[in-house]
Amino acid sequence: MISALRLTLNKFNILTKTLDVNMELIFSPSTIPSFNLAAEEYLFTTQKEYLFLYVNEPSVIIGYNQAVVNEVDIDFCIENDIRIIRRLSGGGAVYHDSGNLNYSFISDKKDMPLSADFLLPVIHVLEKLDIPAEIRKRKDLWLPGGYKISGTASHVSKGRVLHHGTLLYDSNLEHLQRSLNPEKRNIIAKATASVVSPVKNISSFLVEKEKNVLSFQEFVDRFIDESVKYFGVSGLTSLTITDVEAIDELRQHKYSQREWNYKM
Repeated sequence: MISALRLTLNKFNILTKTLDVNMELIFSPSTIPSFNLAAEEYLFTTQKEYLFLYVNEPSVIIGYNQAVVNEVDIDFCIENDIRIIRRLSGGGAVYHDSGNLNYSFISDKKDMPLSADFLLPVIHVLEKLDIPAEIRKRKDLWLPGGYKISGTASHVSKGRVLHHGTLLYDSNLEHLQRSLNPEKRNIIAKATASVVSPVKNISSFLVEKEKNVLSFQEFVDRFIDESVKYFGVSGLTSLTITDVEAIDELRQHKYSQREWNYKM
């Protein structure tokens, strides 16, 4: 047990040292899904290290190699104003809304582990909030009892790596299940299929365990505070006006376009 604990602490220390040289923590000023996915791509093209955090309006975010008709109940999404956006990374479809916190680690490839170790800072922060979580073989996070709270995906290109994931804190799980439940999953056979997993909100788990339950905003604020401490930075960095203009241009010309979002 002691050896395992030391190994975990060593991993934390190594990961912190590799990321905190130019690390910037950014919390997005926008809740528009197309803006935040464009922001991930924009930050990916720079030479800095980032932890980018954001909250999206209700949306389904599908993997780069997925087919919308295989993964999404399009009629339900239209009826409930749930946007459908394709992301840069692979992996399966996920649901975002105002009860879900999204995190993105963006770095040079040599500084970012390609294994599930990139999740160690997230686990550390969750533990500080009295939320136990464990990594499973698909590089996702689960609560005790067998409930998934965080799906992840990665993108690697030109010496850079992006690892991003979700954190279900107080999401609308009915909308999650119905938006990701099309009648036919294999219309386009060549597309990557999502792996269905049982999910639970972190807030519901805390209620069940009679632990302190924060509001979603309090959870986000605490997550930011603990991340700042973990990486040893002075605080959040804001996107500049130039950043926002470049991101919005990418949003308009790519992530808002049907040709991108429904290309398969």
